[in-house]
Amino acid sequence: MSEDPLAGAAAELTALVADRAAGWDVEGLLPVDMLRGLGARGLLCAEVPADFGGLGAGSLHSGHFTAHAGALCSSLRSVMTSQGMAAWTIQRFGDRAQRARYLGRLTSGDLAAVAFSEPAAGSDLSSVATTVRTDGDDIVISGEKVWITAAAYADLLVVVGELDGLGAAVVVPARAEGVSIDRIPYPSGCRAAGHSTVRLDNVRLPRSALLGGGGVDLSMLVTTALAYGRISVAWGCVGILRACLTAAGDHAGKRHQGGIPLADRQLVARHLADLFADEQAATRVCEHASRAWDQRSPEMVVSTVLAKYVSSTSAARGAAAAVQVLASAAAQDGHVVARAHRDAKLMELIEGSNEICQLILAGHTRVLANSGG
Repeated sequence: MSEDPLAGAAAELTALVADRAAGWDVEGLLPVDMLRGLGARGLLCAEVPADFGGLGAGSLHSGHFTAHAGALCSSLRSVMTSQGMAAWTIQRFGDRAQRARYLGRLTSGDLAAVAFSEPAAGSDLSSVATTVRTDGDDIVISGEKVWITAAAYADLLVVVGELDGLGAAVVVPARAEGVSIDRIPYPSGCRAAGHSTVRLDNVRLPRSALLGGGGVDLSMLVTTALAYGRISVAWGCVGILRACLTAAGDHAGKRHQGGIPLADRQLVARHLADLFADEQAATRVCEHASRAWDQRSPEMVVSTVLAKYVSSTSAARGAAAAVQVLASAAAQDGHVVARAHRDAKLMELIEGSNEICQLILAGHTRVLANSGG
């Protein structure tokens, strides 16, 4: 395995977050100065190549760091996922000048969000209604985007729309004329991640803001960006499971019922065993997917969907088990297990719902059957 450019970053992040995550969750806000500091260290999009100011981490090293962030604070991890998706989209579809300009900003403290979903286009992104049209040397963008993670903190928005029957990705300054960003109040999960509605009212930009200079196949554009989001969310779910396992194990070892620790009660021990099994299974499936990414294996797409499906399902189940073990001790708003319970459910919905993942995996089984694999 190559040298880990994130060595020591986990301990740095632990010290930075400390015991603040509960307060961030209750307040619904992350400290922007902290986010900019992490961004300037390259830690919000660690896979950006060194040529563009990044750390050049592989998916496996980045994944383990993402899991650590997820164990500390899923809202912070969500901002990392958003920044990474923006960087990945720019890296894949931007020309050399665009990669240098925008990736340099994302590794110097600027923050970014990716705007895909719309009121009538969630999992079915072929229904995207946001339009991008050319007007001389400019482009003009109009549309509405909903549930855009980190948009409340963003300096740049990577907006996906339709251009002459093709897909298009445009880098939009968050404070450009015609852009309005409204934070979603009281989201059920990842409360401090800056989920927002983004409206674009005839936003005029130079054509150089259009990644790659023109339209691309919409399905390829969406699949490419979502793939990064899915593997990042999957690793974040590993972090949720680790946080739940630690909290449940600690509580069950210290809390006594009838003179013996809860952990020695068989029904409670079953919850702990299942939590451990889920954490281990999620970790292994994520490691497999990240190795496929690092090797650019043909298995990369399906292994990523599998990792997202297994990890999010396991996190939702494991968080519910942790609530059962801690009982009223986990009922306080901001508690690590209370946060995990809400956050994990959201992970089953974003970057392609579990049902969408199941359809993709079912389709893959048909391919295998037809090929005799």
